[in-house]
Amino acid sequence: MAIDAETLDQLLENVARFVRNRLVPFEAKVAEDDAVPEDLKHEMRELGLFGLSIPEEYGGLGLNMEEEVRVAFELGRTSPAFRSLIGTNNGIGSHGLIMDGTEAQKQKYLPRLASGELISSFALTEPEAGSDAASLRTSARRDGDNYVLNGTKRFITNAPHAGLFTIFARTETSEPKGAITAFLVEAGTPGLSLGAIDKKMGQRGSHTCDVILDNCKVSSAAVLGSKPGQGFRTAMKTLDRGRLHISAVCVGMAERLIADSLAYAMERKQFGQPIAEFQLIQAMLADSRAEAYAARCMVIETARAKDRGSSVTIDAACSKMFASEMVGRVADRAVQIYGGAGYMADYGIERFYRDVRLFRIYEGTTQIQQLVIARNMIKARKDAA
Repeated sequence: MAIDAETLDQLLENVARFVRNRLVPFEAKVAEDDAVPEDLKHEMRELGLFGLSIPEEYGGLGLNMEEEVRVAFELGRTSPAFRSLIGTNNGIGSHGLIMDGTEAQKQKYLPRLASGELISSFALTEPEAGSDAASLRTSARRDGDNYVLNGTKRFITNAPHAGLFTIFARTETSEPKGAITAFLVEAGTPGLSLGAIDKKMGQRGSHTCDVILDNCKVSSAAVLGSKPGQGFRTAMKTLDRGRLHISAVCVGMAERLIADSLAYAMERKQFGQPIAEFQLIQAMLADSRAEAYAARCMVIETARAKDRGSSVTIDAACSKMFASEMVGRVADRAVQIYGGAGYMADYGIERFYRDVRLFRIYEGTTQIQQLVIARNMIKARKDAA
């Protein structure tokens, strides 16, 4: 259910001001310390950013898809570490619970996720199962009224801070490989431990690590939705929304890079004039602006279609593929416009250049988006025949 236009405008204005006045000034410090300051986390909670997409009856803002991506445009205009902190609570870490959880599970966890008291983590990827998520090996063996989980999850966003993990494991069925089931596992459960925080190319301040399950025993009440074997379907249902959210963040970051590049080009002088007067610099600015605008339009249109109840699997994949590739090109042009300064840490452009590289990998790689798009096109053609 959409909020009224005036409330949305106020929310967007508040988020834009918060990004501009509070988050942007701390970008370099977050990168240096590899941590988001606690006072900023508190302010993010006060703004309701941890519960943007969680329904109002559970304490969230209940934004629809279009409203969420408009907020994500604003959050994208600063270091992705800030957005990552709230990202799982608003996406893959909560939407399986929202869509398929029991009422008791929703009442227990969603209000705490919406307030930011609890950080969620989505543990699907494994050392041998990334893009091929259906090949996961983590097992869940039935033991009376409990399940015993064993396996390792890899590159799990927010795992070092999470209080609640959605863990996907293979349960026994009549099928040879069994079926994938989702479990809600709280931090501190015996048998659940964490690996060292990963050292990454970029996105310092946003943390991932391994999640290790060694005879981790949970009750049958921890099965998401209480019905075993539905986990893979739950995971796949979260993807359209997650891909649109990431697409919107890519647009916001591209727009930030374009604004910074334009400002620098108008101030930096060579041959007696600002470099913005040179046509080849203008071409890079123009190409970046056109591509960012195209991505923004794709994201908004697809979000509106999702809110109307249309199937958007193809268009969400198109948006993710185009927007994530686009922001990489924009970041590359930004470094080029800055010249030698763009390669130096002082200006922050090189940091954004490294940060945006991840967008082409998570929430499904560019190559996976290509497969999703083409295979769904082929299926639609066959179904229509």
